[in-house]
Amino acid sequence: MTKLIVDGKEIDVPAEYTLLQACEAAGAEIPRFCYHERLSIAGNCRMCLVEIKGGPKPVASCAWGVRDCRPGPNGEPPQISTRSPMVKKAREGVMEFLLINHPLDCPICDQGGECDLQDQAMGYGVDTSRFAENKRAVEDKYLGALVKTVMTRCIQCTRCVRFSAEVCGAPEMGAIGRGEDMEITTYLESALTSELQGNLVDICPVGALTSKPYAFAARPWELGKTQSIDVMDAVGSAIRVDTRGREVMRILPRVNEAVNEEWISDKTRHIVDGLRTQRLDRPYIREDGVLREASWPEAFAAIAAKVPQAESKRIGAIAGDLAAVEEMFALKELLSKLGSSNVAVQGGDAFDPAAGRASYIFNSTIAGIEQADALLIVGSNPRKEAAILNARIRKRWRTGQLKIGVIGESADLTYDHDYLGAGPESLADLAAGKNRFLGVLKGASNPIVLVGAGATSRRDGRAILAAAAKLAADVGALKEGWNGFAVLHDAASRVGALDLGFAPGKLGMNVAQMTEPGALDVLFSLGADEIEVPAGTFVVYIGTHGDAGAHRADVILPGAAYTEKTGIYVNTEGRVQMADRAGFPPGEAREDWAIIRALSDVLGKTLGYDSLAALRQAMFKVVPHLMRIDQIEAGDSRAVKNLAGKGGNIDKSPFKAAIDDYYLTNPIARASAVMAECSRLASGRMLTAAE
Repeated sequence: MTKLIVDGKEIDVPAEYTLLQACEAAGAEIPRFCYHERLSIAGNCRMCLVEIKGGPKPVASCAWGVRDCRPGPNGEPPQISTRSPMVKKAREGVMEFLLINHPLDCPICDQGGECDLQDQAMGYGVDTSRFAENKRAVEDKYLGALVKTVMTRCIQCTRCVRFSAEVCGAPEMGAIGRGEDMEITTYLESALTSELQGNLVDICPVGALTSKPYAFAARPWELGKTQSIDVMDAVGSAIRVDTRGREVMRILPRVNEAVNEEWISDKTRHIVDGLRTQRLDRPYIREDGVLREASWPEAFAAIAAKVPQAESKRIGAIAGDLAAVEEMFALKELLSKLGSSNVAVQGGDAFDPAAGRASYIFNSTIAGIEQADALLIVGSNPRKEAAILNARIRKRWRTGQLKIGVIGESADLTYDHDYLGAGPESLADLAAGKNRFLGVLKGASNPIVLVGAGATSRRDGRAILAAAAKLAADVGALKEGWNGFAVLHDAASRVGALDLGFAPGKLGMNVAQMTEPGALDVLFSLGADEIEVPAGTFVVYIGTHGDAGAHRADVILPGAAYTEKTGIYVNTEGRVQMADRAGFPPGEAREDWAIIRALSDVLGKTLGYDSLAALRQAMFKVVPHLMRIDQIEAGDSRAVKNLAGKGGNIDKSPFKAAIDDYYLTNPIARASAVMAECSRLASGRMLTAAE
């Protein structure tokens, strides 16, 4: 630790700190534009100037290290001033230069109310300008469907350039020209390709980069703000849902160092229009092959007429990717009262909850990636399945301390890796020592074997999971203080479903078996839109959108989207999280658990709770760890070792990507025009600026 005196206050800080960090540790407020704690240091805005006693001029605190400060003549600690007349005059001079060419757009700028330049101009700006020359004008750039540009406002802080190159791993932005002619642009002004590009809007300190879908929609001070959790993937990013009245206007990230840091994916941020498009707002019944509007009593009566006619073993339930644990718990209870154990979650056939929690969660945790020194990715494309987790892998890789091997489809993952093969045979060769990467895994202190949906969604997924677990055990990934067996799920509901035991028992059918012709008479689909149900099965669909599941349904019961209900989710690392209600469902739609509770009454199998609180109390008695919000119930590594011994027959066909189109993976995303445009751009046809 190094001693410093900041504004008369003596502090101890690490020698590797910058002066800016040291001053903030002492409680001083340092203005900045180019500096961002998660990006490399540029030192080009000069707004963070401070005075070092004895120095001839102020220094940029973001680029000056604590270890570079010299002690006083008698060995006293370096003295830093952040409020001296020299500092005030220097910052006012910098602000004056920044505002020379900045347009007077504040009344019409989308960044108004959230603009760093606006805020700091209040402290260091003046009310008049000494410059009478014409302001510089810069042409706007085309960056794609998500980021709108007004480049005349740009102050060349280069945060966007550094974010694209360092965090996204897609170095598509840069600066051209020099001095007054410098401009930030993209290569040939084509659309950005990163799944994290929406974060450019958050890190831009002025209104040069703003959200194109949200442009001129609302002002920040007129929005209600609700803290919630994202369900577009299994990462569980912390988000803030901003609403005006009943309508969701935008979604922004919240800081959560353990999960998403301060970034969110573009799908998380921009599915907002999908929440109000193609919504189911009343029940429907299929008559003579055509769906017609119905009342709730009519819809329940149609179900009550069908269910008693079916044998209990021919009744099943499948939960979709966006289901919260409360409605899955209620649905499982209802099926149990009907005498059926045919319950399963989409994509969960490879997992057995009875094997232990460690057999199906990301045991090393997302933050634990930063301690890993070797990573084997099996049957997964983290860039599409969990873009935020992929950014965390890239962050660790950039330190030079993480070696990565990939078995599966070859793809650009934004970091260098050893491509070891396409399928299970490559995994077997690696385990047999036929590939040098086995030595990398064995020589690592904290290796991770990551298994993705491309492996577990196959018919032989359980055997592949066992083979990966055996490899993890063999290379020393299971030891005291470290569990390197990691399952990367691609659906928000899956870990919660497995925790609840929403999976077939010994006599129950899994998703593959339930969707075979003639297997079921009645199927309850809880937002399961990615399955194909054969003809002859009576389908009760509880969901939010007129997607594939609703088109196949015989009775539709309109449910609530994740922003319209309070629900518990469990992310891929097993972290229990709470999504809070930001609005209310449209029309006659209701919360899913309430629909199931009301239906149980009509079927004569009444569930024993009348409120969400009572439901949760019943659920917590069965699965106690679900009450511990934002905590992870660690899995026992013995479960992974037991899984390793199960073996099984493995097909030789190569792994296929679990996600074909990143932007259209669920009903909300498929209802979004913004996601449709992103999908079109990603498919290969890039718009030019002229178009």
